[in-house]
Parts: sequence; C-alpha cells; structure tokens
Amino acid sequence: MIVGLTGGIGSGKSTVAEQFEALGIPVYESDRMAKKLMKSSKKLRRAIIEIIGQKAYDDKKLNTAYIAQKVFNDPELLAKLNAIVHPAVRRHFLKWREKQHSPYVIQENAIIFETGSQDFYDKIVLVTAPLDLRISRVLSRDNISKEDLLARINNQLNDSEKISLADYVIENIDLNKTKDKTEEIHRLLLEYI
Repeated sequence: MIVGLTGGIGSGKSTVAEQFEALGIPVYESDRMAKKLMKSSKKLRRAIIEIIGQKAYDDKKLNTAYIAQKVFNDPELLAKLNAIVHPAVRRHFLKWREKQHSPYVIQENAIIFETGSQDFYDKIVLVTAPLDLRISRVLSRDNISKEDLLARINNQLNDSEKISLADYVIENIDLNKTKDKTEEIHRLLLEYI
C-alpha cells in the first residue's frame, strides 16, 4: 500500500514522517530526492537549464534559491519544472518501493493535490497547522524571506481545500497529540492490509 503524506510548507510533514519511521514505516522524501535527482541526472539538468537558464546551476551545483525565486513567482514556469521533475521522482520512488519490506510505505509529497496526483495513493495523510505557526516555523529554520515564503504558500492549496480530499488529517500544533494521532492512523492503515 502506498500512503501519501502531504501538507503545506511549515505544517510539520517531516515531524510526522519521523514518527512513522519510528513505527517502522519507510518514508520517501520527495522534495529531498527531487533535489538529489536534479543534481545528479544529466538529463534533468539539461531540461532544467533549457526552461530556467544557466543560472539554475551555479558552478555545477543546483542553485535552489535562484530556481525558487524564478518559479514561485511564475506559475507557468513552475508547471514546466514540475512536468520535468515529477516523472523522474515518480520513477525513482517506484524503484525504491520495490526494495521495501513493510506493510505500507509513505511518500512525503507537499503538492499531491496541487499536481492532481492523489489517485496514485491508496490513502492520503494531510498535516495541517495554523498559517501563522507555519510561517514562524519556516522563518526560524530556513534562510528565506517572508515575501518568498508567502509566494510558496500561495502556490499551494489552502488547508480547507485539502481537508476534504484527504483520508486522514493530523493537526500538528502539540507534539504529543501529533504523535498520538500518527500512531492512531498507523493502526488504521494496518487494518487495510
């Protein structure tokens, strides 16, 4: 079974992912793997340079700040980038999944609903948190301006739209309650197997 784990930036997907991993469930981090593939795949590199330009790579290193600045202010460019990167990540995930030996696997993916890929998953877990808390979390952990952060948030659906599409929702405000809810969802997922 493939479970999608999603939520807006700063909602706490990584925290919930760590809790599932502590329960013995393998988690594939799509964002981290996308960056890794964008660095290592010559085919992806060529395609990214073609749509974003040479500055997408700085001395052969992925220039994530430049790419983010370009795509999060240009929905058409973001769609083009996603159309290149997402299929590569999907292929990599499917190969990874074949090597796992667990009742289910989780793919952490921030934009499941935004890309219309929800049908790929057997179940979807949505992590939510109040917007002001999400903003403060991201500003304290990432080297990003509030303006750039808001541009990213504006490219994601809001939580109220996602809640009706998700199978399970974890409101990530209190860590103990988040852990309890994660364990409850884990037990429910095991019942489907």
